[in-house]
Amino acid sequence: MRRWSRTLAEEAVTAERIAELPVWRGRLAQAPEPLAQLTVDPSRDLTRTQRSITMALPADTTRTLLTRLPEMFRASVNDVLLTGLTLAVADWRRRHFGGATGGLLVALEGHGREEIAEHTELSRTVGWFTSVYPLFLDPGRTDWGEVWTGGATVGDVLARIKEQLRQVPDNGIGYGLLRHLNPDTAPSLRGLAEPQIGFNYLGRFDTSAAPEAADWALAPEAGAVGGEDPDMPVAHALEVTASTQDRSDGPELSVLWQWPSALLEESVVRDLAQAWIRALEALARHADTPQAVRHTPSDMDLIDVSQEELDQLASELDDWQ
Repeated sequence: MRRWSRTLAEEAVTAERIAELPVWRGRLAQAPEPLAQLTVDPSRDLTRTQRSITMALPADTTRTLLTRLPEMFRASVNDVLLTGLTLAVADWRRRHFGGATGGLLVALEGHGREEIAEHTELSRTVGWFTSVYPLFLDPGRTDWGEVWTGGATVGDVLARIKEQLRQVPDNGIGYGLLRHLNPDTAPSLRGLAEPQIGFNYLGRFDTSAAPEAADWALAPEAGAVGGEDPDMPVAHALEVTASTQDRSDGPELSVLWQWPSALLEESVVRDLAQAWIRALEALARHADTPQAVRHTPSDMDLIDVSQEELDQLASELDDWQ
């Protein structure tokens, strides 16, 4: 652990990491209008002041979102879930403010176990190292009628979000290095906008067997999210934490929405949560549409090709067949 900490400090001042600074500044400069008028106050907004709601998707929809759709787009579960969240926030803004919806500025949390240096051995450690980095996701021009029917627009948005996520180097670990461990770059990031929404997908947990029959089990008092200090300041106006519970009747995608009571009304969060469920259901429906399989530029390691060129090639191949 000491060696890893030193490695992070050394990595933070390398020329390669410092070269990422304009990228992170550019992402934070694209912040849309905030969800809440107030900002997080560390002295007021503590874990114990948070309210929460939980929503879940049934097994059939969950299977599609976690297996079929990622396979068809060569995408990750995070790609799918963040596409749904981007659409949900865009729809919420559209319905409440009209006009252009803008994108989503979100803080994405990861495990932080990135192999950024040679001879780094992390297999003898346990737990999350945790990296958090800002991400601006732009759904592009959206035909909302096609979105809700699971039409072509949904596939376009998923392909676009997937490519935007692929542009993040080393799963975003560089942001924390530049923001917290490099005294020369930290000031230029400190004064920029902070994401109001935090997102974390915790992964899959087998809850189908009795705890005593499993190799390990979640502590019942902590749940999938884990225990938190009630006096710890919250990081964001809205935290979205997803996990999959493998139950006896199939997998269930569960999403916990948490927010400080001083910042948001429950009706606002429920509206967003329901829009997110609706967007994920639309994504699942898209998996059943003809020609839903989609390649994107990041799938092509040996050539430089655009999404438009790939779609044209796929269309010509379908015509030939």
